[in-house]
Amino acid sequence: MQNNQVPIPNPPPAITTKDLSYIKDALSWELLAFKKFHFLAQNATNPQFKQALDKAGQMHQNHYQRLLTHLQVDNNSILASLPKTQQQ
Repeated sequence: MQNNQVPIPNPPPAITTKDLSYIKDALSWELLAFKKFHFLAQNATNPQFKQALDKAGQMHQNHYQRLLTHLQVDNNSILASLPKTQQQ
């Protein structure tokens, strides 16, 4: 099956409740992955493995930080500025 959806170039300015739930899940996964790689790197004896594990941990830490930036918006102001739609 082919996916014909066009990717959104920028995230929407407001975060919905469902979006927030997805972001929280992703934050949890990234934090857990970072902690596991950090633990493994601390216990690795092979310098090459240690370096690879550190690099993977840093990648997950970077993902975590990038996700946090999506939560640093004034969601109430953005929602207030959107055009009002008629409720049915």
